[in-house]
Amino acid sequence: MLFVFPQIPYDGLMAVVTVQGVTKQFGTQIVLQDVSFELHTGETVALVGANGAGKTTLFRLIAGEMAPDTGTVTRAKGLGIGFLRQEPDITLERTLHEEVGHVFAPLLAMEQRLHDLSEQMARSADDESKLSELMTKYEWINERFIAAGGHTFETKLNEILGGLGFSQADHTKPMSMLSGGEKCRTALAKVLLQERRLLLLDEPTNHLDIDAVRWLEKFLAGHHGTAVIVSHDRYLLDRLCNRTIELERHRVTSFPGNYSNYVQTKEIRLLTQQRQFEKDAEFIAKERAFIAKHLATQRTKEAQGRRKRLERRLKAGEFVTETPHAQRSTKIRFENKERREKADKGGSHQRGEATPGAVLRCDELCMAYNSNALFTDLTFQVLSGLRLGITGPNGTGKTTLLKIILGEINPTGGSFALDPRLQIGYYAQEEGAWDADRTIVDEIRKGRPQLSEQDARTYLGRFLFTGVDAFKTLGTLSGGERSRIRLATLILEQPELLILDEPTNHLDIPSREALEAALDEFTGTIIVVSHDRYFLDRIIDRLLV
Repeated sequence: MLFVFPQIPYDGLMAVVTVQGVTKQFGTQIVLQDVSFELHTGETVALVGANGAGKTTLFRLIAGEMAPDTGTVTRAKGLGIGFLRQEPDITLERTLHEEVGHVFAPLLAMEQRLHDLSEQMARSADDESKLSELMTKYEWINERFIAAGGHTFETKLNEILGGLGFSQADHTKPMSMLSGGEKCRTALAKVLLQERRLLLLDEPTNHLDIDAVRWLEKFLAGHHGTAVIVSHDRYLLDRLCNRTIELERHRVTSFPGNYSNYVQTKEIRLLTQQRQFEKDAEFIAKERAFIAKHLATQRTKEAQGRRKRLERRLKAGEFVTETPHAQRSTKIRFENKERREKADKGGSHQRGEATPGAVLRCDELCMAYNSNALFTDLTFQVLSGLRLGITGPNGTGKTTLLKIILGEINPTGGSFALDPRLQIGYYAQEEGAWDADRTIVDEIRKGRPQLSEQDARTYLGRFLFTGVDAFKTLGTLSGGERSRIRLATLILEQPELLILDEPTNHLDIPSREALEAALDEFTGTIIVVSHDRYFLDRIIDRLLV
């Protein structure tokens, strides 16, 4: 049974949050400038923008965690806000159940009070006066307990933890033993259980498998308050959101409809603005040429009048005087090449001979750790040029299967054969060891010393590392920046078989779209593990579940 939020009337007009003329900067860096918009009851809003555009700052302003430098943020009276941060706020000393159950601390306190009163009534059975007083207290507290959901909160807790992929056995695990992804899912569970009228969700689908994302979609569809979602999951934004707010160049622009509608509308707006820019530029140039030609002639008064009108219109902002700004995007391109001659069969990836026309064949493959069987009797083949997607719940052995194919671990049963002639490019889900003091340009040249520094910097420009950015040290990079470096390094290997484990993690939407476009043009074979449904739909030919 899916828990549904209490119904909140939707009038389509009532503003729960009003942001008016807000400016926020840190030091000399302006993050938001003269930002104004409203959030209304009942709408679900996608907040989009490049990494570092200020989306988290805007969330913190709405939540009241920081104050604007100028302008105001007004919240409806009594508005409850549930704020999911990317960094989970949890207590390591508690178990999972205790941590999530802490949301219901007032109910648990009432439950304990009812238990204490029951014991007191049992001891006061012979004192009618005291027993009557205790019973009155018990009835009063019990009514409040029931009205607050005292008999259903445990069901809600179990439902939400189950929907987010936790088993009953996980409930007793200490938070200190959970992985980073599990801690993030715990924080999401706490926010959902709070039943707030306004939800601010910063990357809620991080660390969720496809089943959990679908569950979250259904859950949020039952929320009749207001929600603002920052997410790289384009399907989630398309299915839930009825408005999109773009944060770009320190300002916000509101677009009606979901993410796909926003993309189309923005493209049309940019095209329209470009045409108007060209038209206005031509008009201004002609006016200035006329003024320059006739300012000292018999037509001086006419030239002076046209100059005044032009200056007045320019000051009033009637012309588009700047080239419409299109967001910079990563330019990823794999080098397609002819199949290389057959290499030495003694290569570390070889496990027998693949079927003719197939680059990989698995026969009755099994993998288990002690008594935990991840998969059994797995049989499939991958033909040259095929794009195979692998998906399934967390913990079912997807990454393990990739490591078996790569020869990093041995299966517990069955066999597999990988074509030994292939140049393989592997993108692991978890980063390897980074030399925090190495610069980006040195990291790129590490495997290709013949690449000059200038050529490396030019190449890095395709991945948005321009100018002095190329000399940033690896230890200062964000998760998204490190992902772009790993992709850049992978492409330099000129692979014929790509094995990708969650390649879109940490990438913003423009970078994901650039990766999809590059994989679209890649002529080799692809095996990819992903929970990104939009990515899988665009890239793969077959799906292994």
